[in-house]
Amino acid sequence: MSRQAVLDALRQHPDVSVLIIGAGVNGIGVFRDLALQGVDVLMVDRGDYCSGASAASSHMMHGGLRYLENGEFRLVHEALVERNRLLRNAPHYVKPLSITFPIFSRFSGLLNAPLKFLGLRDKPSERGWLVIKLGLLLYDFLAREYRTMPTHRFDSREKALARRPAFSPEVLATASYYDAWMPYPERICLELIFDAQADCDQARALNYVSVVGGAGDQVTLRDELTGETFAVRPKVVVNAAGPWIDLANRAIKRDTRYIGGTKGSHLILDCPELYQACDGDQIFFENRDGRIVLIFPFLGKVMVGTTDIRQDDPDAARCTDDEVEYILDLIKVVFPSIHVDRSHIVFWFCGVRPLPRSDVTRTGAISRDHSIQVIEANGEIHFPVFSLVGGKWTTFRAFAEQTTNQVLERLGRQRTRSTADLPIGGGKGFPKTDAEQRRWAENLTAQTGLSVDRALVLLERYGTYASRVADFCAAGDDAPLVHAPDYSRREVIFIAQHEQVVHLDDFILRRTLLGMLGQVDGALLTEVGAVIGGALNWSEAQRRQEIERAAQILIRHHGVKPEKLQAALEGQQ
Repeated sequence: MSRQAVLDALRQHPDVSVLIIGAGVNGIGVFRDLALQGVDVLMVDRGDYCSGASAASSHMMHGGLRYLENGEFRLVHEALVERNRLLRNAPHYVKPLSITFPIFSRFSGLLNAPLKFLGLRDKPSERGWLVIKLGLLLYDFLAREYRTMPTHRFDSREKALARRPAFSPEVLATASYYDAWMPYPERICLELIFDAQADCDQARALNYVSVVGGAGDQVTLRDELTGETFAVRPKVVVNAAGPWIDLANRAIKRDTRYIGGTKGSHLILDCPELYQACDGDQIFFENRDGRIVLIFPFLGKVMVGTTDIRQDDPDAARCTDDEVEYILDLIKVVFPSIHVDRSHIVFWFCGVRPLPRSDVTRTGAISRDHSIQVIEANGEIHFPVFSLVGGKWTTFRAFAEQTTNQVLERLGRQRTRSTADLPIGGGKGFPKTDAEQRRWAENLTAQTGLSVDRALVLLERYGTYASRVADFCAAGDDAPLVHAPDYSRREVIFIAQHEQVVHLDDFILRRTLLGMLGQVDGALLTEVGAVIGGALNWSEAQRRQEIERAAQILIRHHGVKPEKLQAALEGQQ
């Protein structure tokens, strides 16, 4: 069903069982779970899908090793179980990640760690060899259920420096363990939506629709593309707006103070020397201020982060000059001989974690656990509101399951299906070994006429969902993009027409990694704008507006240098 068809249907039949506000990973997880139970559910987001906090993560699926020190054993165990499930259910987008922890002392933190655990101390301190060893032993124990990856190991200083000569000579040893990472968090969200809609005709999702009011049994929504408003009548509202939860509640006359978010910024660097120095592992350590630092080889680039700064207004969150300098300085702690400066930055991103409001002085001590805060119906608003506070990317399925169970109870319905072992999107039937992937690509080649190499690229990019993309590409005249030859024109058209693309930046930033990997310049923006404009029947004026909009977002929100996009901007004048 097209976007317009969904809007028309809601105007004619405004009753829905569940309205979900916010299409980040938590909202989308609930959307999928409710759809599997056959519930008619509407999900709206004032922006694009997975365009807020869920898009600004460190791209990790992990248990949260450092949360052990805060005594959050339940959260860590849940996250590790869910991480292992995701490795099975979404093998195309969730992959094992080897992490190396450089150690600079033997016994530091030995007293501080138990005091933190007992709540008697809230001051950062460096963790030494013994504390890290105890933490990793416990981490391995909590991850024993559904274990899919090796346990931890320690290497001597000599072995560590032999493997990574650029390491600081102050490194005494290294610890290595496994977690997981996700190259395409936005595409995981998309495929969860598509799976939900395939299972339930009454599961409807709309991007660029905001909540602007509520009274009695109605919630007023606004189409952000046209400015038109319309009302729906939900039995239950699930507020999954992340750092905007309190703002969304106020729109429906619910004054809450649930969120005390913190800002996290990351840089994407084009620095081959640093990329090679990582030797395939994420380098993970603690800065002197207690903030966890990651240096992450990411698809040919290097991701470095992150910060943890209180941020009351999520709309005002930006990566500041001070944060850039702070993050660049972190690299010198581990790799002092590698020169990295602002010229290496190709992209940055920033988001606000939807953490529970807390009075603790150190942001790292705020719980990363999740909770469901329920506001009951009253004389002013006739439906309950379930606000989803906190949460981690890794635990979205479990959080969604807990929420769905409570919503089903309110609706007087029973759970009929579980998501625990359900494959996600292109993870269905995904070939595991290199040989199996080659055979899958050869079969796709036989069906479509695409080359085996092209089929392998599509498999890596979309999982087994690639067969749909390949069929579309093979059904007409196709050619590589001039300025991004790894993509083809019909591939771009398929995404534009089948993946609810509304704006050009949806494609650049969330349907692909072109923006994040620093591949977008003025020429590519103009080329893709023309292809998508043709696919979506944009007028010439709209095409120019979309190119201008995408360029300004890249410049203002992601640190892309204006001169890199000048050709596109000049072309709009």
